[in-house]
Amino acid sequence: MVKRLILLRHATSRPASLGTEDHARDLTPTGRREATAVGDWLRARGHGPDVILCSDARRTRETCACLELTADVHYLPDLYHASAEEMLAVLCTGNGEAVMMIGHNPGIAECAGRILKHPLQTGFAGYPPAATLVADLAVRSWDDAQFATAEMVDFVTPHELMGRDAT
Repeated sequence: MVKRLILLRHATSRPASLGTEDHARDLTPTGRREATAVGDWLRARGHGPDVILCSDARRTRETCACLELTADVHYLPDLYHASAEEMLAVLCTGNGEAVMMIGHNPGIAECAGRILKHPLQTGFAGYPPAATLVADLAVRSWDDAQFATAEMVDFVTPHELMGRDAT
């Protein structure tokens, strides 16, 4: 049996500023366009998730809303600045055939690099805002998910999508 994992870094958000707590940072207009483009791309490619596990930070919640995907959404404090190990632990509690996780760097980039059986030579160190990895894991249940077991299906950045058709 194959499960599909989609790892999405939140879209471009406003920089931290005096008086604004990091957790409350919102998306910029560019970030909203990025997230919308990624949502269009996911639908066009047939990569829609059953379940979305999303950090409870404002910028990840706004990214999730702009995707306009039909899925059960769970906002989880444990995904706020989670490490790759913490993200894998959350994933292991997931259900559904296709799970999307929306999180933050550096954890999301590290998780993307470590989950793949054959990591990209360049890795995901630069995982920009709204970068999205789609990967398949040959597991019966999410609690069997491990690092270095997934096959990459697709990867996209908003730079590739902006200004062109999302297919």
